Amino acid sequence: MNYSIIRYILCRVLEFQALFLTLPCLAAAIYKEKEGFAYAAVLVGCLILGEAGRLKKPRSNVFYAREGFVAVSLSWILLSITGALPLYLSGEFASYTDALFETISGLTTTGASILSDVEALSQCNLFWRSFTHWIGGMGVLVLMLAVLPLAGGYNMYLMRAESPGPTVGKLVPRVRHTARLLYEIYIVMTIIQIVLLLVTGMAPFEAMTLSFGTAGTGGFGILNSSIGSYSIASQVVITIFMILFGINFNVYYLFLEKKPVQALKHEEMRYYLGFIFTAVLFITINIRGSFQSVLEAFHHAAFQVASIITTTGYSTTDFDIWPEFSKFILVLLMFCGACAGSTGGGIKVSRIVIMLKLLKNELSYLIHPKRVRQIHFEQHVVTKEVLRSVSVFFIAYAMIYGASVLLISLDNLDLTTNFTAVAATLNNIGPGLNQVGPASNFSVYSQPAKYVLMFDMLAGRLELFPLLLLFTPSTWKRS
Repeated sequence: MNYSIIRYILCRVLEFQALFLTLPCLAAAIYKEKEGFAYAAVLVGCLILGEAGRLKKPRSNVFYAREGFVAVSLSWILLSITGALPLYLSGEFASYTDALFETISGLTTTGASILSDVEALSQCNLFWRSFTHWIGGMGVLVLMLAVLPLAGGYNMYLMRAESPGPTVGKLVPRVRHTARLLYEIYIVMTIIQIVLLLVTGMAPFEAMTLSFGTAGTGGFGILNSSIGSYSIASQVVITIFMILFGINFNVYYLFLEKKPVQALKHEEMRYYLGFIFTAVLFITINIRGSFQSVLEAFHHAAFQVASIITTTGYSTTDFDIWPEFSKFILVLLMFCGACAGSTGGGIKVSRIVIMLKLLKNELSYLIHPKRVRQIHFEQHVVTKEVLRSVSVFFIAYAMIYGASVLLISLDNLDLTTNFTAVAATLNNIGPGLNQVGPASNFSVYSQPAKYVLMFDMLAGRLELFPLLLLFTPSTWKRS
């Protein structure tokens, strides 16, 4: 284990955290809020610690998968701990645990909140909550790779540890250029959404914060009604961009390279859009009696399907009062998630499709044992390594899910609340059902249960294994 390079990366992360904190400081200055002093104090602390820690250069810039996983996991934990400090120091959160829950929920783009009155927060705190979504959407380590030459060809291990999906590849030959290209697409799409929301009549502060939440597929709103109080036009823009940010960014790269045919043949994207269309159709039919027209039912169904499958978590209505059939479809979408290589969470469409093809292949094998069948995905043969990775992911996912539901059940809340609370946090969704539904929050849980859910949020965002490796003794042995 190359501890010196991990220390170097963590110090860099602190410096980036200081940079991120300048924006809520600016928001506090604009709105003349005293809570800005808390952000300024943490900013200075992060900058001093980061600079001091980098005085001693790493003994070697070489690192491998183990160091990459550890560096990414510790970076996210460090960002969460420092990011929660200004929220707590501002005096607007009852405890540091609540501030940490809110920060982890923001950075992991979960959007689960412990706040019953969001509108009571200062503007700078509202801005920071939403901006953490944007930071976590693409990942701070990917941003570092885009602007800093960290470790030559070895930095692919950082990207693989932080980027969602069963596999991560390069869009262009150099990892740094790949990271930069991803962020360029991410920034441009965010700016376009902000502009379109301004056109619909939304105020600049609201347009920025809601676009941060949409881009990162996070879901923190700045109103207690989430998105329900905004115009239909604004809701339509958010619906479209939630779906767009849930698509694998490789598709946008192919369009930039003027390869539209290849982009439209992207198999995962076609399944993803097919799931959305089917879910919207069934839910619209099921809830049409609850609204004045079929068009209104379609609008709310499309928004909620887009919000849940992309793991954004915004809401235009309380879907917890919808018929059981529609709620069950939404729960299924919680587990499905968006595409690999997007900012969305969940299991990912690619894993779902690969496992379905593996099931079909196994059934075919039982009938014709001597026939050799290969599984294809995205016009390529799925290797045994990828199949093993996907299978192990499902096993680890099921074990963490079961253990989490068991642990939070000690709070003695109902099964639906506990089951969907873990689904909402492990899949980085935000709202669940019953006592953690879209009209409620996670304050009903005790502090120990909140720490279980915080672990789930981090594990879900980092695709389980980077965080689990921290608890493996062999990870920390010197090589």
